[in-house]
Amino acid sequence: MIKYIVENFYDLKLQDGLIPAIIQDHASGEVLMMAYMNEESFKKTLETGKTWFYSRSRNELWNKGGTSGHFQFVKNIKIDCDRDTLLIQVEQIGAACHTGNRTCFYSEIYNFDEK
Repeated sequence: MIKYIVENFYDLKLQDGLIPAIIQDHASGEVLMMAYMNEESFKKTLETGKTWFYSRSRNELWNKGGTSGHFQFVKNIKIDCDRDTLLIQVEQIGAACHTGNRTCFYSEIYNFDEK
């Protein structure tokens, strides 16, 4: 694996100063959620080892688990080949979704195996 050094947050390909972050359970590989990061939330994630995100609707930072106690402890951070999406592998404590589900991706739209 090639280690990509991010010396400056703005070396990443951002959209309106934000980058999407896919959150994945490091042990199972299950995709838990997706949220956006800005420069400040990215830096706080690196500094604390817990995930921080930027809420577009509230226009503020939020720490996953800050109110629920369902923290995400960062194990590693990867960048995709286009440098426009982060994959953050975490140890998830409790539910990742605000609905109480383990993952935000619990609603199936279609299953090709069940035609």
